[in-house]
Amino acid sequence: MGVLNVTPDSFFDGGRWQGEAGLRRYDELTDEGAAIIDIGGESTRPGAPAVPAAIQIERIGPVLEYAGAHRPVLLTVDTTSVEVAEFALKAGADAINDVSCLADRQIAKLVSEYSAGLIIMHARGPMCLMPGFSDVPEDSYSDTVAEVASEWVTAQKAAILQGLDGEDIVFDPGIGFWKSARHSLELLQRINEFANLVAPIIVGPSRKSFLTVTGSAPPEQRLGGSIAACLHAARNGVTAVRVHDVLATKQALTLSRMLDQKTVAVGLSVDQRLDSAC
Repeated sequence: MGVLNVTPDSFFDGGRWQGEAGLRRYDELTDEGAAIIDIGGESTRPGAPAVPAAIQIERIGPVLEYAGAHRPVLLTVDTTSVEVAEFALKAGADAINDVSCLADRQIAKLVSEYSAGLIIMHARGPMCLMPGFSDVPEDSYSDTVAEVASEWVTAQKAAILQGLDGEDIVFDPGIGFWKSARHSLELLQRINEFANLVAPIIVGPSRKSFLTVTGSAPPEQRLGGSIAACLHAARNGVTAVRVHDVLATKQALTLSRMLDQKTVAVGLSVDQRLDSAC
């Protein structure tokens, strides 16, 4: 799942993909092998101000129009606005990526009306009030996994009550959202425990601040940690990973699967190669 932020202020790539650059980036992500492209017109970094729906629509509209006329990949739009969600669904988006843990239940109703999908990401408040990871109290959760699961299930049930089919709802634990570095690390360490939710799982560890648990580094220097987190997630049942670096992540995931299957690139097993060498 490739990230396409057409925003001026996202924490890693803000300002890079606005206007025509966003269309080029769409092509790059599809060329690199993204199966899903997640388009965002509003930054979700800690403390980011809310962006009016009209501005979000102005930002994401050209990319959605371009996507509709080009190569078909699944499209999701990252928003907490009903107005933006409706625009996106009318423009052909396959799903809405709600990062508020469904603070506005009307989004679920709208998604149901369009027979689309809904990603519900766990969070405990709006981005404008969200503290940085180092300012989140460690005692915010007594059991991070259990509380995240419980709060997400509440949102899932609310979405179903709005008419959405349970099979169309995807779980995202919200790595980095209203969580300290330790909370985020624990969510990834125990990601397989979310299998009890019986829902597809998407995680988004890419370039996030919690990765500095391995050592201080700006977002531009966190690719290694991002890939390690994605490999761990994939080995523990996650359906998709949401990343800025599609090509590098896909290479790592593909090779990891090959190694797990004890298969080399030419398609021979290790035993077959040993036999042919004797």
